[in-house]
Amino acid sequence: MAQSLMRERNRLEASMTAIREIESELGDTIELSELAEMDGDEDLFDEAVKVLKRLHARSSRAELEALLSGEADSNDSYIEIHPGAGGTEAQDWAAMLTRMYSRWANDHGYKVEVIEEQAGDEAGLKSATLLVKGENAYGWLKTEAGVHRLVRISPYDSSARRHTSFASVWAYPLVDEAIDVDIPTNEVRTDTYRASGAGGQHINKTDSAIRLTYTPPGEDKPIVVQCQNDRSQHKNRATAWNMLRARVYELELQKREEAAQAEADSKTEIGWGRQIRSYVLQPYQMVKDLRTNVETSNTQGVLDGDLDAFMAAALAARIDDENAADAE
Repeated sequence: MAQSLMRERNRLEASMTAIREIESELGDTIELSELAEMDGDEDLFDEAVKVLKRLHARSSRAELEALLSGEADSNDSYIEIHPGAGGTEAQDWAAMLTRMYSRWANDHGYKVEVIEEQAGDEAGLKSATLLVKGENAYGWLKTEAGVHRLVRISPYDSSARRHTSFASVWAYPLVDEAIDVDIPTNEVRTDTYRASGAGGQHINKTDSAIRLTYTPPGEDKPIVVQCQNDRSQHKNRATAWNMLRARVYELELQKREEAAQAEADSKTEIGWGRQIRSYVLQPYQMVKDLRTNVETSNTQGVLDGDLDAFMAAALAARIDDENAADAE
């Protein structure tokens, strides 16, 4: 509890510091622009305008972060990526998304740990789980949950035909000690297996990888988590249990949030009609979010992790929906 309170205090102090910095820089810039106008200095005035635009973007993000008041928004976040049907093409798309979120996290000063990664048969990934560590990681990444659609000329098609691929993204918060999640150990199936994919020869010599399967009361489908990022079976087991607790907790959040429940429904089928965003690389360049209609032609920038505009719009829309539901 003390650790949780300290983190909340640090978060509030950081927010107040950011506000004071914006206010101070805004005042300085206004004085600078007035001076430039009096002296007729166009270069100085243009510089002041650039600073004001930068401050506007910074204040807009700070405003959104202030709205990240959900029960677990400030927590670290797991993010899972799974390819849909389509074999190598879909698996390559899953790998592209994994890279995209890793780049986004690194660009924002978050730390990224690869918890589980299964290589595809020819290329790409059959699955990947990342742990993104940093303030408000879950608050931002929860907006990415859903099915992502890619349209491109497949590099794996000798006839150079256009292919459509799907992959699902799922985010759930790391559960800290302040949150009580009760899971009967005798109801959890534990499987051990030999790790696959990257990690060198040593990681693959023993059955160190762990898979946990648990069906919460009242649920039809089991929750399955797996971890293979360490040589130690004991450490992998501890990480897998943390992931399972996080998934069970996130399931409870879904039941209380209509928007989160809609995201859960989107995971039932990785295909047409379930996507939240389309990435079109051929015959034109466009990434469009189907929830908010935010779009850009800078497809490479998005695939390199430039996701802020999409996340901000989705977060704002989600908060608007929650406020509207509370008002009814």
